[in-house]
Amino acid sequence: MVYLLRCRDGSLYAGITNDLPQRLASHRSGKASAYTRSRRPVTLAYREAVPDRGSALRREAAIRRLSRAAKLALCSAAT
Repeated sequence: MVYLLRCRDGSLYAGITNDLPQRLASHRSGKASAYTRSRRPVTLAYREAVPDRGSALRREAAIRRLSRAAKLALCSAAT
């Protein structure tokens, strides 16, 4: 699973996981990443299922290379 979080300051954080509910709980408790720890609360803005870890890493890298406008469009298209 590839996901995008919207942080309190409006920034977007991309990540991968195989257990999204557990990973979101980690982000919300401040234990998942230093980036989101100082920008809580976070909300799930986008998620995308992928077949395996390699695909998830490639898709996460592709999402990170997108412009902010493209990331926001991705989020709004998913809702």
